[in-house]
Amino acid sequence: MTVTDDRALAAASWTVAAAEKDFTSGVSTVPATSATYAAGTATTTGTITVTTTDVTLSNFGQAVVTGSDGVGDNTATWNPTVAVNVPAGAYTGTLTQSVA
Repeated sequence: MTVTDDRALAAASWTVAAAEKDFTSGVSTVPATSATYAAGTATTTGTITVTTTDVTLSNFGQAVVTGSDGVGDNTATWNPTVAVNVPAGAYTGTLTQSVA
Protein backbone atom coordinates (compact mmCIF):
# COMPACT_ATOMS: atom_id res chain seq x y z
CA MET A 1 0.00 0.00 0.00
CA THR A 2 1.23 3.49 -0.75
CA VAL A 3 0.02 6.95 0.18
CA THR A 4 1.41 9.72 -1.99
CA ASP A 5 0.81 13.20 -0.62
CA ASP A 6 1.58 15.75 -3.35
CA ARG A 7 -0.17 18.67 -1.66
CA ALA A 8 3.17 20.28 -0.71
CA LEU A 9 1.74 21.56 2.58
CA ALA A 10 3.81 23.19 5.29
CA ALA A 11 1.98 21.03 7.88
CA ALA A 12 0.63 17.83 6.33
CA SER A 13 -1.17 14.94 7.98
CA TRP A 14 -3.34 12.05 6.80
CA THR A 15 -4.97 8.87 8.12
CA VAL A 16 -5.58 5.54 6.40
CA ALA A 17 -8.58 3.58 7.64
CA ALA A 18 -9.41 -0.07 6.93
CA ALA A 19 -12.81 -1.79 7.13
CA GLU A 20 -13.83 -5.35 6.32
CA LYS A 21 -17.21 -6.68 5.23
CA ASP A 22 -18.33 -9.92 6.84
CA PHE A 23 -17.13 -13.04 5.03
CA THR A 24 -19.93 -14.99 3.38
CA SER A 25 -20.37 -18.41 1.80
CA GLY A 26 -23.96 -19.05 0.79
CA VAL A 27 -25.92 -18.82 4.04
CA SER A 28 -22.84 -19.03 6.27
CA THR A 29 -21.26 -15.82 7.61
CA VAL A 30 -17.98 -15.21 9.40
CA PRO A 31 -17.92 -11.76 11.03
CA ALA A 32 -15.35 -9.20 9.94
CA THR A 33 -14.07 -9.21 13.52
CA SER A 34 -12.51 -12.60 12.76
CA ALA A 35 -9.87 -10.78 10.70
CA THR A 36 -6.82 -8.81 11.78
CA TYR A 37 -4.81 -6.13 9.95
CA ALA A 38 -1.11 -5.73 10.72
CA ALA A 39 0.43 -2.85 8.77
CA GLY A 40 4.01 -3.76 9.61
CA THR A 41 6.78 -1.24 9.07
CA ALA A 42 6.27 1.71 6.75
CA THR A 43 9.01 3.25 4.62
CA THR A 44 8.81 6.92 3.73
CA THR A 45 10.13 9.54 1.37
CA GLY A 46 10.10 13.24 2.09
CA THR A 47 9.27 14.52 5.57
CA ILE A 48 6.47 12.63 7.33
CA THR A 49 6.20 10.76 10.64
CA VAL A 50 4.27 7.51 10.16
CA THR A 51 2.60 5.44 12.87
CA THR A 52 1.13 2.01 12.18
CA THR A 53 -1.53 0.34 14.33
CA ASP A 54 -2.51 -3.33 14.28
CA VAL A 55 -6.29 -3.78 14.58
CA THR A 56 -9.01 -6.37 14.68
CA LEU A 57 -11.06 -5.44 11.64
CA SER A 58 -14.75 -4.56 11.73
CA ASN A 59 -17.42 -3.31 9.35
CA PHE A 60 -16.40 0.25 10.23
CA GLY A 61 -13.19 2.05 9.28
CA GLN A 62 -10.40 2.07 11.84
CA ALA A 63 -7.13 3.98 11.63
CA VAL A 64 -4.31 1.63 10.62
CA VAL A 65 -1.65 4.12 9.43
CA THR A 66 -1.30 7.80 10.24
CA GLY A 67 1.05 10.38 8.82
CA SER A 68 1.84 13.49 10.85
CA ASP A 69 4.33 16.35 10.99
CA GLY A 70 4.62 16.25 7.20
CA VAL A 71 6.33 19.00 5.26
CA GLY A 72 6.02 19.24 1.49
CA ASP A 73 5.45 16.19 -0.70
CA ASN A 74 5.82 12.80 0.97
CA THR A 75 5.02 9.11 0.56
CA ALA A 76 4.57 6.15 2.87
CA THR A 77 4.59 2.51 1.77
CA TRP A 78 3.77 -0.62 3.77
CA ASN A 79 2.85 -4.24 3.09
CA PRO A 80 0.00 -5.21 5.44
CA THR A 81 -0.82 -8.72 6.57
CA VAL A 82 -4.52 -9.50 6.77
CA ALA A 83 -5.31 -12.76 8.56
CA VAL A 84 -8.67 -14.43 9.03
CA ASN A 85 -9.79 -17.81 10.34
CA VAL A 86 -12.69 -19.20 8.33
CA PRO A 87 -14.12 -22.71 8.09
CA ALA A 88 -13.23 -24.84 5.06
CA GLY A 89 -14.90 -23.65 1.87
CA ALA A 90 -14.92 -20.58 -0.30
CA TYR A 91 -15.75 -17.33 1.48
CA THR A 92 -15.96 -13.84 0.07
CA GLY A 93 -15.14 -10.64 1.95
CA THR A 94 -14.16 -7.11 0.93
CA LEU A 95 -11.38 -5.09 2.53
CA THR A 96 -11.69 -1.34 1.96
CA GLN A 97 -8.89 1.12 2.71
CA SER A 98 -9.35 4.86 2.47
CA VAL A 99 -7.17 7.88 3.13
CA ALA A 100 -8.26 11.24 4.47
